[in-house]
Amino acid sequence: MSVKYQNPVWSGYFADPFVLKRKGEYFAYGTGSCIHDDMKCDGRIFPMLHSTDLVHWEHIGSALEPLDSPCRSFYWAPEVVEREGMFFMFYSAGWGLPDENHHLRLAIADRPQGPFRDTGQVLLPKEHLSIDPHPFRDPKDGRWYLFFARDYFDGRAGTGTAVVPLKDDMTPDGEPCTVLRATCDWHINARNYIGYNKFWDAWHTVEGPFVTFHNGLYYCFYSGGSWESDGYGVGYGVAEHPMGPYCDDWNTEGPTVLRRIAGKVHGPGHISVVTGPDNQTQYMVYHAWDPAHTARRMCIDPLVWTPNGPRCLGPTTGPQTLATQAMARLQAEELLPNPQRSRGTRVGTGVRNPARVPGRRSWGRLVSKHSRLTHEPQVTAA
Repeated sequence: MSVKYQNPVWSGYFADPFVLKRKGEYFAYGTGSCIHDDMKCDGRIFPMLHSTDLVHWEHIGSALEPLDSPCRSFYWAPEVVEREGMFFMFYSAGWGLPDENHHLRLAIADRPQGPFRDTGQVLLPKEHLSIDPHPFRDPKDGRWYLFFARDYFDGRAGTGTAVVPLKDDMTPDGEPCTVLRATCDWHINARNYIGYNKFWDAWHTVEGPFVTFHNGLYYCFYSGGSWESDGYGVGYGVAEHPMGPYCDDWNTEGPTVLRRIAGKVHGPGHISVVTGPDNQTQYMVYHAWDPAHTARRMCIDPLVWTPNGPRCLGPTTGPQTLATQAMARLQAEELLPNPQRSRGTRVGTGVRNPARVPGRRSWGRLVSKHSRLTHEPQVTAA
């Protein structure tokens, strides 16, 4: 029996949504508050939702015990992974504006519902800012990595992404490496920006990293621009190793994976990826503003792999059917023409075919490999 859905799949405020699939159940964690959304407040941080089909959700409380420090009053962007029967929540905490006082932390629980309790340490104390953590397990060798966002002060100054290996206790092991930084104007968060006691002509933002392994390559999705603006959207970079280097030459003209629909859906972004109930179809979970900008709410739409790279079949606003892998493949074929026919013209979302993008010589082999994408997603059942 087919399952219908319509975005948003949760009517309350639920920003930066991350969905964990475990034994056929879904647990969603987000930035937000139970206040004003008719959810029961339990004194904890990060509202938590539960579903058995990715469509129908119920509030099951909040996940994190608050920190003892009264000045740590802002909590952002949690992600949870399971390792050896324990559940690890990565998140950032700070004390308001400016954002530059936010830092990553780690909390642990013995079940996905929590309660999660902080381990008592800042994970990357040398960083000026560290937010948007994304723990990633390399399917090749089982090694864990932590992707996150931090600030850069040279070139196109602003927030960019980085990665650091993790030890067995899930804390950082060594120094972070840069993943993706701002490269173009759609990454601008604000002009005439004041931060770190300095004036900047433009401050850029590339944030919210999320990595998926597909056909031997590592795809790092990111959200770019101002989270409050209509132009916020999702691009991606590609590498042959989790530590990089990453290539993102095909995102120069705007978000390639997910972008707004004028007058209907604004600022879609900060994504996670999860497999659907069929254990095959991949879904992109994201937040988006309504046209009145009253709240960021959780949405889902299929993630497909086209000859021109990954694309989200959204944002959608009308009734949808929860796709199967075969349905998603057919939709992908309709979304973009074959690159052999396009010959490098602008297609789909308005960006050039990555197979035709002239990259730096060092990227040649990677771009060539990326251009040979098939429609079949790599699937890990959960």
